[in-house]
Amino acid sequence: MAEKQQDNEVEIEEEFFRRRRARSYAIAAILLGLVVLFYVVTIVKLGPGILDRPF
Repeated sequence: MAEKQQDNEVEIEEEFFRRRRARSYAIAAILLGLVVLFYVVTIVKLGPGILDRPF
């Protein structure tokens, strides 16, 4: 009986870590998307004249 309960606990723990990993990947993808969005918005707001600036 104790062995069966221990197996169940291991399965629950594995599921917990699997869900945590999936959540971490989702958060990383969202953050990466925001970084790309902010970069694109910044480049668009600066306009094409950014390349013609004198140094």
